[in-house]
Amino acid sequence: MAVLEVVTYPNKILKQISKPVERFDSDLHKLLDDMYETMLAKNGVGLAAIQVAVPIRALIIDIGNEEGKQSPDTLIEVINPEFLEWEGTIKDTEGCLSVPEYFDEVERYKKVKVKFFDRFGKEHIIDAEGLLSVAFQHETDHLDGHLFIERLDYIRRKKFEKKWKKLLKQKRKK
Repeated sequence: MAVLEVVTYPNKILKQISKPVERFDSDLHKLLDDMYETMLAKNGVGLAAIQVAVPIRALIIDIGNEEGKQSPDTLIEVINPEFLEWEGTIKDTEGCLSVPEYFDEVERYKKVKVKFFDRFGKEHIIDAEGLLSVAFQHETDHLDGHLFIERLDYIRRKKFEKKWKKLLKQKRKK
C-alpha cells in the first residue's frame, strides 16, 4: 500500500465530475487500499478518489468506533453512491484534506439513506446519521466537483479566501 498525494484547492481537478465505476477489479481494490492508507496518514475520516486525482465515483469513510478509533472494521468503501432519502438538518464543523488547515461550520442533512456498492460490486443501503451522514455528503460532494467551502455564506467565504491567501503566503516563505 502507498500513501498518495492529495490534490489541494484551488487545483481544477477538484471541479471535475467523477465518472461511475464500471469495473470492480484489482485496480479498484489497490486504489481503495492506497486511499485508506492515505486517509489514515493525513488524519482524515473520509477521502474521495478525485482527491488523489482519480476521477471515479469511489470514496472511503472511517469515522471510527465509539472511541473514534479507526480500523479496517470501521471502514466503509463506497462505490457509485446514490442518495435515496434526506431528513432534517445539522450544523457541524468540517475540514477537508484538500483544503488543509481550514475548518468552518456547514449545514447538511442530519440523516441520509444511501445506496452504494462495495469493492466487489455488492449493493448496500445504509441509513447514516450525524457525523456519518455529514461524511457521506461531504465526500459525495467531491464526486460532483464541489468542496465544502462552496457551502459557506458570502461573508464566511470571503473570510476563507483571505485566510487561505495568508496560509499560502506562509507556506511559500518556508
